[in-house]
Amino acid sequence: MQANVQKASFSIINLSRAQVDRRLDAEYYDPIYLGKIETLVKKKAKTIKDVYDVRVFSGPFGSFFKSESYLSEGHPFIRISDIKDIFLDKNQMVFVSDDDFVKLKKYQLALGDIVFSKIGTVGRLSIITKEIGKVAISENNIGLAFASKTDDMDKAYIAVFLLSDFGQKQIFRMASGNVQLKLNVSDIENVLMPEAPNELKHTLQEALNTVHTKLIQSKQGYDEAEQMLLKEINLEGYKGNEEAISVRNFADCLADNRFDAEYWQPKYDEIEKKVSKVPQEKLGDIVSAKKGVEVGSEAYAEEGKDFIRVSDFTIYGIEDVEKKISDELYEGLKENYKPKKGEVLFTKDGTIGISFALNEDIDAIVSGAFLRLKPKVKINNNYLALVLNSFYCKAQIERMSGGAIIAHLKPESAMQVKIPMLSEQKQEELAGMVLEALRLRKEAKELLEKAKRAVEIFVEKDEKEALEFLNK
Repeated sequence: MQANVQKASFSIINLSRAQVDRRLDAEYYDPIYLGKIETLVKKKAKTIKDVYDVRVFSGPFGSFFKSESYLSEGHPFIRISDIKDIFLDKNQMVFVSDDDFVKLKKYQLALGDIVFSKIGTVGRLSIITKEIGKVAISENNIGLAFASKTDDMDKAYIAVFLLSDFGQKQIFRMASGNVQLKLNVSDIENVLMPEAPNELKHTLQEALNTVHTKLIQSKQGYDEAEQMLLKEINLEGYKGNEEAISVRNFADCLADNRFDAEYWQPKYDEIEKKVSKVPQEKLGDIVSAKKGVEVGSEAYAEEGKDFIRVSDFTIYGIEDVEKKISDELYEGLKENYKPKKGEVLFTKDGTIGISFALNEDIDAIVSGAFLRLKPKVKINNNYLALVLNSFYCKAQIERMSGGAIIAHLKPESAMQVKIPMLSEQKQEELAGMVLEALRLRKEAKELLEKAKRAVEIFVEKDEKEALEFLNK
């Protein structure tokens, strides 16, 4: 039997080149990276700073601006967690006051500018859009602020190129650090880009506009589904009772085994009273639950199957998974930890209570931060995920935590969450709205991938083939 021998991958580099590059690490000269650079050079690519009038800068040092200054409204202050591929996520966004925003003037971005993650998951970027408005960025980000004369077509092309394989490979090549990757401002300034014809840039701009529109429609559709749910359970327009005083019997405290004042806030009683007329079941009575598994960072691999963590997960599902485990480890874990069609994933650690119904099997393993919920009674899975993501269930989880920001929810506590059991017809209606929102988001993601591939075809071949691919 012939052995399966892998060919060695290496590059031979002159010392003089290494001295010019100021890099001696072997990864920097990986043949894959060098091949991309060679292709770009043949395309007469130049650095971003040589072609475009753009100011590239890093966010303020941590000592300059403290997290204690964060507000629930005001001017957006962008952190790494807000950056998703191409557009910002507003769900966990924080804000700063007018005075602090003025202090952060050097670190501001406007419409069409780009913000990069510079630490950890390097290379992720978002474009600043009109519904977000002018923003300031945190110390862990890099901003690209374009001159006012820069055309929107150019901005769209730059963003898609940087997300393409040619952009990402250069970014990863230049990133430094062993435990945690880090980018410098010069790393972004020196990314090579070929100049593109206007027709291609215009088509890419239109594609991004469509992506943006579909993502907005998707979010609006999901929000409408939640609002309809809240109307059905008598919480439509609920603002909350902010009274600070609540008088309780000692027997009530004993019954719930809670003596902390936060647990007995009047707003929780109000919410419970409003929903009390709706049939409900405890989560533990309608689902069985299995925990995920922790493999440890030493088990992460360059290639293999996805290992899903909370950072890879939103109410819209599993997106942009960063870590992988070997095929061998996956085979040993899949029987007990592979997520399957018909289950609802629920986060119990980190950002708690994010849920998504799986409509297909996934060749992956979920981390220990997840519970895999499988219904024991007849309930629509997409409806169940919607309920778990809703304000009503978030309030219950908040009450369990005493109003504190917690990083962990015990599975037995999660099983106490009450689930409104609406009619089968209403469940189907709400689930249909969720599925439509997910369809729009999927289309947006597919179009973005198509735009990135079109840029790659342009670099590898020519504009004509790129446009034909993008327009088909």
